[in-house]
Amino acid sequence: MRIATALIGAAIALSAAAPADAQERRLPESRQEIKLSFAPVVAQTTPAVVNIYATRTERRRRNPILDDPFFRQFFGDGGPLPQDRVQRSLGSGAIVSDDGLVVTNNHVVEGMTEMRVALSDKREFPAKLILKDTRTDLAVLKIGDGREKFPWLRFADSDALAIGDLVLAVGNPFGVGQTVTSGIVSALARTQVGVGDFQSFIQTDAAINPGNSGGALVDLDGRLIGINTAIFSQSGGSVGIGFAIPSNMVQVVVSSARSGSKSVTRPWFGADLQSVTAEIAESMGMKHPGGALVAGVAKGSPAASAGVEQGDLVTAVDGRPVDDVEGFSFRFATRPIGGQATVTVQRQGKPRDLKVALAAAPEIPPRDQRTIGGESPFTGATVANLSPALAEEMSLRSDLKGVVVAEVASGSIAERLGFQKGDVVREVNGARVPDARELERVSEKGGRQGYWKVTIERDGQLVTSVF
Repeated sequence: MRIATALIGAAIALSAAAPADAQERRLPESRQEIKLSFAPVVAQTTPAVVNIYATRTERRRRNPILDDPFFRQFFGDGGPLPQDRVQRSLGSGAIVSDDGLVVTNNHVVEGMTEMRVALSDKREFPAKLILKDTRTDLAVLKIGDGREKFPWLRFADSDALAIGDLVLAVGNPFGVGQTVTSGIVSALARTQVGVGDFQSFIQTDAAINPGNSGGALVDLDGRLIGINTAIFSQSGGSVGIGFAIPSNMVQVVVSSARSGSKSVTRPWFGADLQSVTAEIAESMGMKHPGGALVAGVAKGSPAASAGVEQGDLVTAVDGRPVDDVEGFSFRFATRPIGGQATVTVQRQGKPRDLKVALAAAPEIPPRDQRTIGGESPFTGATVANLSPALAEEMSLRSDLKGVVVAEVASGSIAERLGFQKGDVVREVNGARVPDARELERVSEKGGRQGYWKVTIERDGQLVTSVF
């Protein structure tokens, strides 16, 4: 089986009643109640669900040999000029403010140069990309001139969801037009979805199909509780296992867009965590695995300042349970910068509440990002100086220092030789490389006696290669 990116529809909800967290959950008690319809909530929410059409034109260049006079003497003009290739992407989105902020999946608009947003009333608007966050697979677009008011969806508290709650999903599956499906919340805090860095998805059996990515999952009050983003499928179509990014994470990205930021700043914990296996749980005297075990604490980090120690078991953030490392990452990442979070740990069998400052990771030293040219094993790699901010951004250990491979160009020498994003360069030709500038200088200087000896750290292991 495989995880298939699914384009799912925008917002929907189910009943215009009192707030969901104040409603009594109960089964239908009569035939009349079974006949109740979602139509009023659908009518309320669908105007704020949009279709997104994105395109990118790739210029296809004529082979220069075809213009060579010698070639043309024998073979003519080489035929017609190659036509440009247009790539298209179809997805859905949800309007989350009356001035035209639209949330969708980043994979819907990634690399696209032109985007248009179509409303349910057939109006279309050009869209501008305001912010993209690859770590959550979310993007925020802007439509309108700020004077026109649009229908929009309010956010619900995704932490208040319960398994079994009714939900609606709206989108444009397979491009057939706006479609509404209903279902329940099948599971919460799913962590093995493989989409984004923060794995804590809402699972639903509401039908999600290609064309619906970026669409809305809505509660009974017509409030946005998630952005649908992926399905679990063998065929690529819906089999009743869909996943949505919880609204509490979506709000973090939208808040950053509203502030004018070009990236999302999240709080830095500053400790390396590992999941608790059955063997670890048994050795710690636990009845069952759970929580996140502290494997190390970065000096000077918020975790260190709060008194977090190696061997502590993190069990909750602000009173909400933490089942694993992914659960902690999600909970902590949704806290706003500034103030404090209460992190509960078990130490020697006793619970302790520690106050951790919600501060951004420092970018010291500056990343000084450089793309290596010339002829060396690193040609085509973009490298940068590691800092706590960059380590957090790339999901690396917080104590790592040195030079990291930030990107590897497709088809480059670096890619062909096996370098990967996240590799930390330790030595080149027997000498340590302290920063990105020195790695660039060494690469331009050339190899020693016709060969290169490179040592990198990958996933905690040192790997030495000779090229």
